[in-house]
Amino acid sequence: MTLFKTSILSFISTSIKVIAALVINKAVAVYIGPAGLALIGQFQNFMQLAMTVAQGALNSGITKYSAEYGRDDERIPFLLSTAGKISIVCSVVVGFCIILFSNYASTYFLKADEFAYVFVLFGFTIVLFVLNNLLLSIINGLKEVRTWVVINILQSVYALIFTSLLIVWLGLDGALIGLVTNQSIIFIVVLWMLRKHPIIKLDNFTQPFDKPEAKKLMGFAIMGLTSAIVVPISHIFVRNYIGENIGWDEAGYWQAIWYISLMYLMVITTTLSVYFLPKLSEITDKKELRQELKGGYKLLIPVAIISALFIFMAQDLVIWLLFTSDFTPMKELFLWQLIGDVIKIMAWLLAFIMLAKAMTKSFVWLEIVFSISFVLLTMFLVNQYGLVGVTYAFALNYMAYFFVTFLVVKKELF
Repeated sequence: MTLFKTSILSFISTSIKVIAALVINKAVAVYIGPAGLALIGQFQNFMQLAMTVAQGALNSGITKYSAEYGRDDERIPFLLSTAGKISIVCSVVVGFCIILFSNYASTYFLKADEFAYVFVLFGFTIVLFVLNNLLLSIINGLKEVRTWVVINILQSVYALIFTSLLIVWLGLDGALIGLVTNQSIIFIVVLWMLRKHPIIKLDNFTQPFDKPEAKKLMGFAIMGLTSAIVVPISHIFVRNYIGENIGWDEAGYWQAIWYISLMYLMVITTTLSVYFLPKLSEITDKKELRQELKGGYKLLIPVAIISALFIFMAQDLVIWLLFTSDFTPMKELFLWQLIGDVIKIMAWLLAFIMLAKAMTKSFVWLEIVFSISFVLLTMFLVNQYGLVGVTYAFALNYMAYFFVTFLVVKKELF
């Protein structure tokens, strides 16, 4: 499937996902407010960390090697079986730890122990989250984009209905319950949809554990764990710094602008995962790799720029649609956050070469260095300029990341 066709299908899936997320976010803003949104951001960062560890950080590796091997390769059953065993063991261990330390986690991330039950619930359901994402990673690697799109649309519609109702009925508690249960419930539907799949069948998950396949996946586990640890932790530090030094409402404003970026860029980041990772994994010729990268820049960067310009010009409408009048002070954050978003996409196109070519060491040190530099830049620039300093830090950090990443992947391109 071509980049254009994949982008169109990704756009359809992502548009529905964004609409669902926007409605949910509006409910959060109305019923919970800026401070509540900040706490939900904290919990989402925790979930991101826990989920990646629970699935052994294997998803990118599963996608890469499923694409590289192809559906007829005799190594596929050993890859799937090994990945499945690792995922189940890791998710059970992580789930047990979440349940065991639920009170501490609730106090640290949500500033009160009354939400410990949410962490207990997450601990029990995390294995279903992991298995659902495992199946999606395999479908992605096999380039079954239409199936991938249908499953994601179903998840988005279910999350919209279920989570919105919970927020209206239960407020912050409802939002948290929705976050930890919606994807695990839809897993049952996914199993039914794939019941006749020629590759995703029980026999292919019951093969012996394969050490060579596990070793290949380990590099991706290291990269995934690094991202899962340093990125959410850097955001938690930034959010705590803003909350403790300026105010938790201000932390909520930053969470809101970050959420806007996440939503409107989702169609681009989805295309990167669905098209570029499998495609770049297959390519061995440098000229072909340069052409594929050039095509990505020609299509995706104009989309990012036009989207950012629209969001900037319509910022009052965006705040009104997504939040409430309480979020009006966040207007000062738009300009440099949106500039940083465009630079981020430019950098991520290069970063996916590191993922596709399993450049583990380079990927890991870049993630660590630039997560730390984001926190340090934020602390310095927030002290100098107030809340808007966090967006200065974001843009500057990704500008540096872009140039350094280009130097690192240059040898793969020329």
